[in-house]
Amino acid sequence: MGQLTHEEWLAERRKSIGGSDAAAIVGMNHYVTPYALWADKIGRLPDQADNEAMRQGRDLEQYVADRFTEVIGNRVRQHTAMFHNPDYPFAHANIDRAVIGERAGLEYKTTSVMNLKKFRSGEYPENYYVRCVHYLAVTSWDRLYLAVLILNQGIRLNGIRQRSTR
Repeated sequence: MGQLTHEEWLAERRKSIGGSDAAAIVGMNHYVTPYALWADKIGRLPDQADNEAMRQGRDLEQYVADRFTEVIGNRVRQHTAMFHNPDYPFAHANIDRAVIGERAGLEYKTTSVMNLKKFRSGEYPENYYVRCVHYLAVTSWDRLYLAVLILNQGIRLNGIRQRSTR
């Protein structure tokens, strides 16, 4: 499909269910209700303007990818194409990075120190897991790493594995 403009990407993602959409459908997206998701998908809502948290998350993507490589040792590359899977024609995945040498991806998030308590004892917010499991289903990859940059506190890393169906 090639490189899409932001407007083209928004139009394309309205055609199927993505990772953050999956969390909204099961009631685990704190910013989007299932009803608001439906209204967005059918075009009843205007495109949402970026807020400062969204902007900072995008601006820090390369930093998080570099920290992942530094800590884990695996190199990553940007993957800009939208994944589709014929077994799930209603779904798509936008993977932040592909891990070189593995059938794996890297999903990263940036969050405020105010959310630090959500990461105690190695846990992650459930909506992050929903997104990762959705991406594993769409890509059929073996693993999706999750890297979360907690501003001014550090980075948390986790590798979520695909359950074997063989």
